[in-house]
Amino acid sequence: MTAEESDDAVTKAIERRRRAIEAEWNELGTIVLVGAGDPIPIPGRADRVYPFLAHSEYFYLTDRQRPGAILTYDPEEGWSEFVPVIGADERLWSGDVSDEAGTPVSELGPWLEKRRGRRVAQLGAPVANVASDGAVASELRTRMDRVRRRKDALELARMRRAADATRAGFAGAVPFIAPGISERALQIEIEAGFFRHGADTVAYDSIIASGPNAAVLHHLPTQRLLGAGELVLIDAGAEYRGYDCDVTRTYPVSGDFSAEQAAVYALVLRVQRAAIERCRAGVEYRDIHLAAALEVAQGLVDAGFLRGSAANLVEQGASALFFPHGIGHMVGLGVRDAGGYLPGRSRSEAPALRFLRIDLPLEPGHVVTIEPGIYFPPHVLEDPEVRRQHRDTVVWNRVDTLRGFGGIRIEDNVLIRDGGNEVLTRAIPKE
Repeated sequence: MTAEESDDAVTKAIERRRRAIEAEWNELGTIVLVGAGDPIPIPGRADRVYPFLAHSEYFYLTDRQRPGAILTYDPEEGWSEFVPVIGADERLWSGDVSDEAGTPVSELGPWLEKRRGRRVAQLGAPVANVASDGAVASELRTRMDRVRRRKDALELARMRRAADATRAGFAGAVPFIAPGISERALQIEIEAGFFRHGADTVAYDSIIASGPNAAVLHHLPTQRLLGAGELVLIDAGAEYRGYDCDVTRTYPVSGDFSAEQAAVYALVLRVQRAAIERCRAGVEYRDIHLAAALEVAQGLVDAGFLRGSAANLVEQGASALFFPHGIGHMVGLGVRDAGGYLPGRSRSEAPALRFLRIDLPLEPGHVVTIEPGIYFPPHVLEDPEVRRQHRDTVVWNRVDTLRGFGGIRIEDNVLIRDGGNEVLTRAIPKE
């Protein structure tokens, strides 16, 4: 066990987090219940359940994957935990449980009864038969997210472990990229590398997308064989003790990019480098995204796919046909960590902003992904209404030459530091 992972270090980290949350919550005077959640049955599969992961809000405050548990907070008395009693039959099938300390969950009702008349709000997974003040719960979550976004030393140590396992997975899979191998086979290689190098699980369903499939943002691997001259996009990451890594790389199947592929790849890489450089404390994440959108638009004009000024192309949504998603999201405890928008801000319907997952200024301790991409999705670019709407801004005969191109995305995880940033995934080659 490393120094960062010692029992004492974990205990101190939980104490620090709870104190920070208390400072945010106390003025509201609300009793808070944070549910871990329960295993979810797989429909039609007898007694099988999905792998259990405690709700991230519960896990952040306990560091435990404990089904059925409920953490409570009373500003007048502090924290308590209610846990299910593990019976002999369950031990027979599932083994012993090493972290059972807490009050039996059957005592939650009497505990709440003693506090009758006081305001109660729920976070985490819902707790049955307990009324919750939704407006207060929303405010509590907003304040908790503010604390969660700044990663502590224990969290960063786990994220580095996840990044190292992810690096090993990519390194093990890349030598297998060649015509005739299937997307599924690449999935097996990269995930085996994660597990061999310490991962507990995958951070999310691995995306392995070859040829035209690379234009599908969340394409799951199939038995499709990689073709000569195609691209393969791999978006995958390892998880270590609840903390995730999220990386995308795009590779030429035959070993070398074609001239067209090389030009698009160079543009995406240039945009990504510039966006990473802008990741500094105090900078608005929205501004990083908009700058990237402008650079993509200008690059597509220079390449002959679009016509007009970059600003107009972004405003009208022409560039979003090719760069349809946000520049990234927060990552850490879960692949999309406590992001969201600052109070008073809401999702924009502008074409360049409607899929932006976070809208707030960056602070030291934040970890964000930076993942620009350029895609040629047939279902969009062959839509008659899209072609009519953008007949003056898209050079359609030029775009049509890239049918089947797929797409290119490059993604890294960036830690914001005082005075700069650190790319946690810099060891995974992208040149």
